[in-house]
Amino acid sequence: MAALRPPTSSVAALRPPTGSVAEAVAESAAVPEPWALALFRRSVLKQRKYAEIARALGPTEGLRCLDLGSDNGVVSLLLRRGGGRWASADLTEEAVASIRGLVTSDVHLTDGARLPFADAEFDRVAVVDMLEHVRDEAAFVAELARVTRPGGRLVVNTPHLKTTALRRLRHALGQTDEKHGHLRAGYTPERLDALLGAAFALESHHTYSRFFSELVDTTLNAGMGALGKRSSAKGMVVTGDDVGRHRALFRAYGVLYPAVWALSRLDALVPASGYMLLATARRR
Repeated sequence: MAALRPPTSSVAALRPPTGSVAEAVAESAAVPEPWALALFRRSVLKQRKYAEIARALGPTEGLRCLDLGSDNGVVSLLLRRGGGRWASADLTEEAVASIRGLVTSDVHLTDGARLPFADAEFDRVAVVDMLEHVRDEAAFVAELARVTRPGGRLVVNTPHLKTTALRRLRHALGQTDEKHGHLRAGYTPERLDALLGAAFALESHHTYSRFFSELVDTTLNAGMGALGKRSSAKGMVVTGDDVGRHRALFRAYGVLYPAVWALSRLDALVPASGYMLLATARRR
């Protein structure tokens, strides 16, 4: 994966792993920047998440694609700029409204048990942040199988199930799975493979986001909780209203971001597996 570069004044400084996506992100430098992109440029985890998902999806130009669980919508926006005909869906009205504020069209509310799309409609499906949030995971996977065409690609991004000192610290700080809207703590590759069952063939998987990146995320979540941000079925989704309400604090964080970025680079020194699991599967 191409290294994430320190922040500059332009979104074009972000270099996702594929040329078409990099060009799409660079286009945003020519127009006023949405708040979510400004926040994205200061989030190590969101940048890494997007880069991992974009690489796993591969080229999407000319394809019908679906992203599920994009929260504030920045991943939806960047994926659409990479080409293809996209639809988006999420689990809460707040998340759907935030996504619609960025991409405007073909954005839907779902409970995960039934996706509002036709059979075999999609060539590519990206589960960004949803699997651990849905009540009935088996029904959700059945719906993923229904809307993905035979031979289509499924990309799943989900927490990697592991017990660590950092996880215990999060719980001590009140950052429980319930607070994040997680109905399950995460998945192992074996558990995910079993869940996908006969409908999908798991082709690859790896973990990312190690201790230092997750420590940053833990600190930021603690800060949002201290500001009174309430959690929902999707956890604490930062919206444009939040950015406007706490503008001075977000600006202060922007000043600190180069140090945050440098701290996250220490992940390379950690030999353990990551806290996030990224898997790619093919519809049988």
